[in-house]
Amino acid sequence: MIGIARAPGTCGELVQGKIGGVNFLVTCPVNVYSQVTVNLNTSGKVQADRRLPKVKKAVEKTLQFLGRAEIGADVFVLSAIPWGKGMASSSADIIAACTATAVGLGTYITPLEIAGIALSIEPTDGVMFPGITMFDHVAGTVCRCLGQAPDLEVVIVDLGGFIDTLKFNANTELDLLNRIKEPKVMQALQKIETGLSARDSRLIGEAATDSAIANQHMLFKPDLQRLLEICREVGGVGINVGHSGTVVGLLFEKNSNLTDKAVAALSEQGFHDLMNARIIDGGVEVLQEGAGDKVWLTLDIYMEEICGKLRRITG
Repeated sequence: MIGIARAPGTCGELVQGKIGGVNFLVTCPVNVYSQVTVNLNTSGKVQADRRLPKVKKAVEKTLQFLGRAEIGADVFVLSAIPWGKGMASSSADIIAACTATAVGLGTYITPLEIAGIALSIEPTDGVMFPGITMFDHVAGTVCRCLGQAPDLEVVIVDLGGFIDTLKFNANTELDLLNRIKEPKVMQALQKIETGLSARDSRLIGEAATDSAIANQHMLFKPDLQRLLEICREVGGVGINVGHSGTVVGLLFEKNSNLTDKAVAALSEQGFHDLMNARIIDGGVEVLQEGAGDKVWLTLDIYMEEICGKLRRITG
C-alpha cells in the first residue's frame, strides 16, 4: 500500500495579519513542491528521516485520525522548497504526508481534515485548499476561498538567514505588533479581495506591497524599499514577503517578459539568491499510475474517483 502526494510551497503570503483578534494569511502558492511517498506496512512503526519529525508526526496523526493507528509506514520526502525562508516548506511536507497516508489506505480525506491535522502539529499555511485562500494559520477559525490564482510571475529574492516559524509565532509581542498594523492590513485585505475578483494584477500587487510594508515593524527587511524600487523600475506590479520568513517576491504580469530583466537588474544590485516561479492555485495533488502513465490529480478529482469505486463496491 503506497501513497504519493505533493503540495506546493509559497512565496510568503500575499497579505498577513490579524483582524479583530483573529490571525489570517492570504496564500501565495507557487510551482515549487514537496513530494511525499508513504509506504504502509504491518510493522506498527512510522519511520522517517530524523531531520523531519513533523512529517513523521503527520503520518502518525493521520493514521490515528483514520482509525488505523496500528499500521506502520516508511516515509520518504523529496522537496524543492528551501527551509526556513517563509516558503511553507514544513506546511507542504505535512500536507503531502497526510494526503499520501490516506491515499495509501485507499480512504477519503478532505482539505479541511488535512488542515486540522496540520494545525495540531504547528501553525500552517493554507495551501491545502484550492485557489487563493484566506486562512487562520494558527487556529483554523477562518477558511475562505478568495478566488483563483492571479496571472502573475514572481522573482523570489532570498535575503539570507533562517526563521524558525514556531519561535516567531511564540513571540509574546506579536499581538501588540499586529494591532498596530491592523488598519493597514484591513485595507490590504479589501484590495486583494477586489483585485482577485476583478483579475486586476495591479490592485493585487498594491495590496501585497501594502502588507509587506506594514510588516516591517514585525520582521524588518533592510532591502525591502530597494527591492520595491527595482520592481517598479522594471515594470512590476508590486512586491510581497514572507511575513515570518526571509523571502521577498517581485511580482510581474504573466508573459510580460520582464522577469529576465528583473533578474539582471537584481544581479547588478548585488542580489544573487534568486528563483523564478509563478503563482498557482493551491491544493494538494495525488500521483496516479495506470497503463504505464503517471498523472498528477487534484485531491478533489482523486477523491471523487475513490468515492465512485467505493459506491460500486458497496452498491
